[in-house]
Parts: sequence; structure tokens; C-alpha cells
Amino acid sequence: MSDANAPRPGASDGVDAITVEVIRQSLVGVVQEMQNSLFCTGYSTIIRESKDASCAIADLDGRVVAQYTVLPLHLGAFPQTIENILKAYPVEEMRDGDAFLVNHPYYGGSPHATDMAVVAPIVVDGKVFGFSGSIAHKSDIGGLVPGTNSSQAREIYHEGLMVPPVRFYRDFTPSPEVETLLRANSRTPQLVLGDLRGQVGATHLAAERVRALCAKYGTDTVHTASERLLELTEHQVRASVAKWPDGTWTGQRIMHSEGMAGGEPVAIRTTVTIEGDRIGFDFSASDDQMTGPYNIRPPLVQAVCCYALKCLIGPEIATNSGLADAFTLAFRHGSLLDPEPPAPVNTYMPVAIATAESVLDALGKAMTGGRIAESSAGTNGTFSYLRPGRRSPQVQYELPAGAMGARWNKDGVSASKVHVANGGLTPIEVLETEFPVRLRRFELVTDSGGPGRYRGGLSYVREYRVLAPARFTTRNGRELTPPAGKDGGLPGQPSVLTVNPGTDREEAITVENGSVTLQPGDVVRVAQAGGGGYGDPRTRPLDEVLRDVREGYVSPESAREHYGVALVQSSGRWQADEAETRRLRQPAG
Repeated sequence: MSDANAPRPGASDGVDAITVEVIRQSLVGVVQEMQNSLFCTGYSTIIRESKDASCAIADLDGRVVAQYTVLPLHLGAFPQTIENILKAYPVEEMRDGDAFLVNHPYYGGSPHATDMAVVAPIVVDGKVFGFSGSIAHKSDIGGLVPGTNSSQAREIYHEGLMVPPVRFYRDFTPSPEVETLLRANSRTPQLVLGDLRGQVGATHLAAERVRALCAKYGTDTVHTASERLLELTEHQVRASVAKWPDGTWTGQRIMHSEGMAGGEPVAIRTTVTIEGDRIGFDFSASDDQMTGPYNIRPPLVQAVCCYALKCLIGPEIATNSGLADAFTLAFRHGSLLDPEPPAPVNTYMPVAIATAESVLDALGKAMTGGRIAESSAGTNGTFSYLRPGRRSPQVQYELPAGAMGARWNKDGVSASKVHVANGGLTPIEVLETEFPVRLRRFELVTDSGGPGRYRGGLSYVREYRVLAPARFTTRNGRELTPPAGKDGGLPGQPSVLTVNPGTDREEAITVENGSVTLQPGDVVRVAQAGGGGYGDPRTRPLDEVLRDVREGYVSPESAREHYGVALVQSSGRWQADEAETRRLRQPAG
């Protein structure tokens, strides 16, 4: 077994460890400042409230040196984006005040077209030192439906405006031609251009901060420290892997959703091989690419593997491209993890989450830390309102949350983003202020978490009453197979989308009718799926089941049926019937 802590030949030296750490924290602080700037200047609720954006600083090769993690997948997207910008614009032609724009999933690196990347060169002493960049979701860039992303997409040309790498700013001035093109291809042009200007401002802010850092410590010192940061991260990963058992393990996650073309189950299969300090992930056995938008590109799968390793190694390890240097990847071209263009990719996030669960399923067979039941990715929906005096619809795009599956030693997290997803739910007050809508209900769903020794996270439900003519579009549809439990745990409840629930006009929203016309007063209910449970629910301690019932997480009926716990009410408070519980929990036979 090799010494994972031994320095690589040619490793950077000449800068002491304290200076390296100071520069690392300084660069992470710059990225935080970028993100704060972007979130504070965002025009759309997607940026301001949901924070569906991230920022990074990269070296001349596009390797991420610092990323303050908001969206883990962008660790793979930034290098691919910068690599493709450099193919179109040689670094010698770049200068301070430039900014480049790209959103093409195949000719850039964006997860899907509504994620637009802005990258600027960091010029120090007249030479390009590195790059600052941001990737942020846009409210609408054309396409089949308001909000752009549609379950009916069968190629990327259905997914809105595709921008290959183009120079967006020169001498700190936007290109009027590019802005005109963007304005003409969006239902929400003011929001899109406003958010892009915020992204440009954040990248130029980072360039100023990095120049100041170079002035303080010296350009060569910052460069050497940046190289050393990547090497240290790789060495830390290898040192951890070297302590794990050697062997080969396989994992699998089945996706089965109404939004997938054909509605048939699709498998993501992972083979993990560990030998000494080397680890490889092979996805070649995964199913073929989808005709619908459930596909994902390899750079994002790389980021998923980085996420899984960080979960097992620990949060203290730095988030940079050194994580990816520590492992190998293998794909089968034409699979849903390495699709051939022009395969659509707009619903990439459920695939990314399923990939993370497939990887953890494999790693969990070697280490307890990877053992977790399946989680709910969240079901997406977009409202668009037709307002008097407006030429285009007002688009209400929200990031859904789901629920974490239970872990081998803890309950799942309720109403949460899961795995590589992140961002926040839009507050009710913001929705009701900015859009013609009222929220009638926002609460956790009783019994939605899968029963287990450790209970799956609960989902939530939101009910929207529209106050103006509207359209509701979903690209996920219902989960035909809910998030599964593990090691005896039971599945979580599936998601349900309904129009006018509890009335004689009640109707389920499916992918077939996934673009629903609404009139003022109509109600849309979006109930997310719950996370799977872990372990036999009848081994869950009685006091934990009783607490769940008192908190409204579990119903008395489910407590009896699934957990074998009998309850009675005494003085208006649920109490355990211990004798009946012992009878219910007796092994059969």
C-alpha cells in the first residue's frame, strides 16, 4: 500500500503551511463575498430567496481553487465551462473588464440551459492569473413552457436559448448585441438581464479581491499556495481511502417517475473499486439515455462523486478540484450519465440525486457511513400569470425541497434539500407580495416519512390559491415508486399534485395534463414525497414513537400498524399502552 501522505513528485513547495491555510481561507472568503453580492443584487426570487447560484475562483487551467459550497454540482461544472471558454477565446486575448457568458450543456458546462455561467479573467500585473465565475439559474430563457424546463423536451433545442461561449462584457461594458439576443428569447427579460449583471459584478469584485491578495502576499506566493491547496486536498482524500477496505462493491438506484419518457423504471448502477489509496467509480452499466429530459453530463457525475467522498471523509476537507484528482471515472457513452447530444437535460437534478444514492449504496457496503435510505428529490412546478398590461407572463419559479432518507444511525431530515441539491424555499411573504397568489397551507405531512428503526424525513405540502388567470406546469409528475427504505425500513409516501382538492372539480395533475390552465380562485396542492425509513420499525424505541405521535409526525394508526406501538389517550394526551405494545411486538410464531 502506498504512502498516501507522501508528496507527489514536483509538488509545490517554498510556501509554509500557515501561509497556505491563510490564503485558502482568504480565497474562500472572497467567494463568500461574491455570493453575498450576487444574492443581494439578484432581481429574481430564484437568486434573492432560493439562492440557486454559486461562485468560484479557478486557476488558469480552470481547476476550482475555492468554492464556498452552495451547489455541490458546480464543482464539476466550472472547470468544464472554463475549458470551453478557453477553446473559443485564447487567454492572450483576454483583459481586465472582460466577462464571458455560456449556458450550453454540451458546448459549455452548465447543468441545464437555465443555469447561465458568467466567467471573468483575473488580471494581475497585466497577465491573466486565473478566473472568477458564477453559475445562476434564470427564470425563463424561452422554450416550450414558461420557466423553460419541460417534461415534453425531447432534445436540447426544446430547452430554450442555447448560448455557446461568447464575450458578454468588454472594458466593463455589456455587449448590446448579446443583451438584445437574450431579451428577445426570454419571457422575463428584465429578471434575466438583471441577474446577469449581478453575476458580472460578483466576478469583477472577486478579481479586485484577488489582486489585493496578490499585492499583500506576492503573486508567486498566491499561485504556489493555490497549487498546494489542490495537492493537499488530493492527498487528504487518498489518505482516507487508504484506510478503507480494498475491494469492489456495486450499488444501484432505480428511478421511476411519471415524468420520465415511457414511465418505465430506469437504473443507475455504480461499481466502486478501492485498491490502496486509489478509488474508481464505474457507471458503465447504467441504463441508456432517456428520450425525455432525465439525463446528466459526466462533469456533474464527477461532482456527485466528490460529494460522496466528502460525506464519508468529513466536512473539514476543502472543496476544490483536488477532490476530483483523487479518483477515476468510467462511463458508457450513450447512457443517461453520458448522453449523446442533443439529448435533453433539463431535469438533471433527480438524476444527480439518484446517482449520489447509487454511489452511497455501493460505498455503504464497505463502510457504515454510506448507509442511508432513499430520499425524495422534490417535485417541481411553475406558475405563470397573465397580468393586464404585461406583454409576457409573470413566472413564479420555485425550488422544491424533498426529505432525506433515514441514515443508519439517525432519522431523516424533514422538508429538506437532499444530497447534491441545495437552495431554499421561497418564503410565503415574498410569494404573496410579488405574485397574485395566496398560500392556504404549508406544513409537514403526517406519516409521510418511511417507518423504520430510524424514521425517514417528513415531506411538506403547499396549497396555492391563484388570484389571476394562470398556468401551472410540472416536469416531474408523480413518483411511481416512492423513496425506498433500507434494511427493513419502509418507503416514504409518494408525491401528489392536485388541482382543487376536496371539491367536485378535484383533478390529479399528471405529466399528460402537466400544463394546467387555472382560473382565479383555483387551488393547486403540491405534496412532496417523504424519505425512506432505515431498519425494522418495530425496533424503534417506544418513547421515540410516542414523541413522534405527540408531535404529529406519525399518526396513532401508523404507530400501531407499522411500529407495533399501541396508544391510548389520557387527559387529552397520548400515552403508551405498554402491555398491548409488548403483545404487538412479539415475534410471529
